[in-house]
Amino acid sequence: MSSSESLFIFIADLVWGPHTVLLLLGVGFYLTLRLRFLQLRSFRLSLRFLLGKKGFGDSEEDRRGEISPYQALTTSLAATIGNGNIAGVCTAITMGGPGAIFWMWLCALFGMATKIVEAVLGQKFKQTAADGTIAGGPMYYITHGLKLPWLAGIFAFFMGGKAMISTTIVQSNSIALALNAELGLDFWISGLGLAVLVWLVIVRGIKSIARITVFLSPFMAFIYIFGAFYCLAVFAPQIPHALSLIFVGAFNPSAVTGGAAGITVAHAIRHGLAKGAYSNEAGTGTAAVFHAAARTGEPVRQGLIASLDVFIDTIVICSLTALTVLVTGAWTGGGTSTEMAVNAFNAALPGIGGLIVVGSSFLFGYSSLIANPYYGIISYAYLFGTWIKKPFPWVFCTLIFIGSVVEVKVAWSIGDIFNGMMVFTNMIGVLALSGLAVVSVKAYLEKMGFTAGSTISAPRR
Repeated sequence: MSSSESLFIFIADLVWGPHTVLLLLGVGFYLTLRLRFLQLRSFRLSLRFLLGKKGFGDSEEDRRGEISPYQALTTSLAATIGNGNIAGVCTAITMGGPGAIFWMWLCALFGMATKIVEAVLGQKFKQTAADGTIAGGPMYYITHGLKLPWLAGIFAFFMGGKAMISTTIVQSNSIALALNAELGLDFWISGLGLAVLVWLVIVRGIKSIARITVFLSPFMAFIYIFGAFYCLAVFAPQIPHALSLIFVGAFNPSAVTGGAAGITVAHAIRHGLAKGAYSNEAGTGTAAVFHAAARTGEPVRQGLIASLDVFIDTIVICSLTALTVLVTGAWTGGGTSTEMAVNAFNAALPGIGGLIVVGSSFLFGYSSLIANPYYGIISYAYLFGTWIKKPFPWVFCTLIFIGSVVEVKVAWSIGDIFNGMMVFTNMIGVLALSGLAVVSVKAYLEKMGFTAGSTISAPRR
């Protein structure tokens, strides 16, 4: 391990220490209690909103934004469903053991409540930029809600850096690794081709990105889910054992890893939460940026739609990756990152399984790379002005090419550092303004006459 690699890993471990664990889980749990487990009670209602059910409180004149509520979800999913769902899960298992997946699930459960609040605040405090476009996110609710522009500036710096540096490195690195392992393609060729394909979309702005993700997000998810379910069907007898590895490993890692690489409970928690937050981005504030761009006059409606980000990303797709590598035994085979998933899928579908992972890795990574520049642009436009929108795509795509040849552990550590710093600054705004979001949720549900029982699914008649 090189000195630079050791330094980045050390800093990432420092950022994702016990304080971050308590902050992420603590705030998510607190919001879950304040919202009375709304993310679970309103699940069916969230789906109805997503499918475009009309008559839920907003009028055409109230709808200010650039993309539809559904496009906001697919664009947000495009950003979150990236190689964190494949390479990130495998890396979490490698460095934290199977028990890391339990902590990833816990992060997702509470993260759904966090995303509701983030999206509600993003809608409430969105602004019209100097060029006429809609801009929102933690920078704006921290500035206009808390009146702390200096803190908003710090957040914008880290969010812009995450999009500019971390996303480009992690996604392009994972794609290049998968293409090299399965097809023998040189890393620099993968990086160059990917950079060109991303530039063709992002140079046209959020509306172009949304048009692509409306098709790409469901398509790529379907392909990967189909392949994972097939693998689980082939190795069905091993599923109970895989679940045992997860639940036992969460609290006693040495019992399932034999103490390999010194994996402890702290490692399981650290890597489970860090990779979970990297994958679904709950708590980092990015949801507020995408969902602020949605054309709706009802922030709560968009908040409930936003909660589906986390469910689809982590509870569905990350879980399928984890179970696949565990039931096939690929997690003990020596592979890391995307290579582990390739080995797992090939165990059930020789020759074809690896291609599914490579194709999914490319689609996941590509969708993330075309969606993430949007919040990078919003961040830097907040800091430096709207002129930054023109050079940003060129710099972003150049870093995609560079990222394809960077060592994978360094790439994930950089991502963890930026994500952790986003969590710290965003959570200040979320906590301080959570009362406003909770009041808004309660008022909206009461106004629309939604049932207030154990499950919120339909209005009272």
